[in-house]
Amino acid sequence: MTGKEREAFAAQAQADARELQEVAVPPWAAAGLRKSDSLELKVRALLAECRQRTGYERQLVAAERACQ
Repeated sequence: MTGKEREAFAAQAQADARELQEVAVPPWAAAGLRKSDSLELKVRALLAECRQRTGYERQLVAAERACQ
C-alpha cells in the first residue's frame, strides 16, 4: 500500500468513525433482584453490574470520541 493509499484509507476510516454510534443500555444485572434473594446472589449481581457499567462507560466514551 502506498503512502497516498494509506492516507486515503485512514481518512475514510475516520469519516466512518464519525458516524453516529448508538450505545445500547444493557439490562443491568441487579435490576431483577428481590428483597428475598440471598446475600450471595445480591453480591454476585452487584459485582456483575459494576463490570457492566465499566464496559458501558467505555462504549460511551468511544462513541463520544468518534463524534469529535
